[in-house]
Amino acid sequence: MIGFIGLGIMGSRMAENLLNSGYSLIVYNRTKEKAEPLLQKGAKWANSPKEAAEQSDVIFTMLANPQAVETMALKEHGFLPYLSAGKLWVDCSTVDPAFTRKMAAKCAERGIRFIDAPVAGSKLPAEKGELVFFVGGRQEDVDEIRPLLHVMGKAVHHLGENGKGTMMKLVVNLMLAEAMAAFSEAVSLGEALGFDKETVVNMLLNTPTAAPFLQGKKDYIIHNRFPAEFPLEHMHKDLHLVAQSAYERGITLPLANLAKELYGLAKQYGWGQDDFSAVYRLLSGQK
Repeated sequence: MIGFIGLGIMGSRMAENLLNSGYSLIVYNRTKEKAEPLLQKGAKWANSPKEAAEQSDVIFTMLANPQAVETMALKEHGFLPYLSAGKLWVDCSTVDPAFTRKMAAKCAERGIRFIDAPVAGSKLPAEKGELVFFVGGRQEDVDEIRPLLHVMGKAVHHLGENGKGTMMKLVVNLMLAEAMAAFSEAVSLGEALGFDKETVVNMLLNTPTAAPFLQGKKDYIIHNRFPAEFPLEHMHKDLHLVAQSAYERGITLPLANLAKELYGLAKQYGWGQDDFSAVYRLLSGQK
């Protein structure tokens, strides 16, 4: 039995792909209604993380931040004390490396195997099973769950020991956030110089300067509508983790910190639950 905890935009689709591939699933989410589509397809409901652990050989978590992960794992009715020795926890959440190492150590104390496996990709790739996994953990453990990861993703990159998957996810998301902000700023300049927005967007997307993922944000910016694939508030959180990790390593990331404040200001304006491309609203002077 596979346990899956965290059924938001990403987790619900990842869990559904496991279910559609014939795996038995027990699921938990703070709000049960998000689990209803999975329950209708045959997933079993756990009344607590503890109950999910008691019935699972492998537990996947896909949660918003380190605090949410720690709550589900270790607070009242958390799953970690109820996973028996030899069982496996795979954390797909985007957290910081120090937190990942902390969770790995707590697992080791109990004889539980731990893998950090955050993903690159948003709503549509999750739905299609086309995520990219960045994985940290022991080779034999990664090999054991590789078939499950390939159900949910198109690529699995094993980068080394615990924490390495988390590290690479922060590197990737830093580039993602900065590229989105730079694109938004360029579009805003084009508009200010008198060009039609759609013309500017299309011209930029047909130059080698535009990151490939920006093609998927084209209609969002042109129509000024930002349905969440990857919520802006989550990008702000990830940039905070980037800045925190840089501080711990004694390096400076001036552009990362500027990007963090840009996304933070957009969140303050009320756009946190929109797609992260809504940073365009801020850079184009909207209120």
